[in-house]
Amino acid sequence: MATVRHHVIIDVPATEAWGLLGCASRLGEWFPGVVACDVAGTTRTVTLATGLTLPEEIVTVDELQRRFQYTLTLPVIRQHLSTIDVIELDADRCCCIYGVDATPAVMALVVAGAAADGLDRAKALLEGA
Repeated sequence: MATVRHHVIIDVPATEAWGLLGCASRLGEWFPGVVACDVAGTTRTVTLATGLTLPEEIVTVDELQRRFQYTLTLPVIRQHLSTIDVIELDADRCCCIYGVDATPAVMALVVAGAAADGLDRAKALLEGA
């Protein structure tokens, strides 16, 4: 299993960043290539600009820890867990971390590469850039 992690420091309160990154249905606002996102219970179905749909299972939504985790359920992925953490640094800044654990290893690189771009988009969106 491979692990890849990216992070950004965002100049907004952690609760504000969590409101975006921790909300399962808001993925399309910040994650590249996502054009639709439907949530039903613990199942999230993501539609990419290519038309491909990705079924995901939401594993954790921890409001206190500000942690969101999900698994992808695709035949090409034997194991997968993505984790988004929003950590308060002070009243007006937070560190947002997106980690991916996956087998085969290349899938961690693919998902985390897009996640790095997504974190940059979230930073720009939240900071009003």
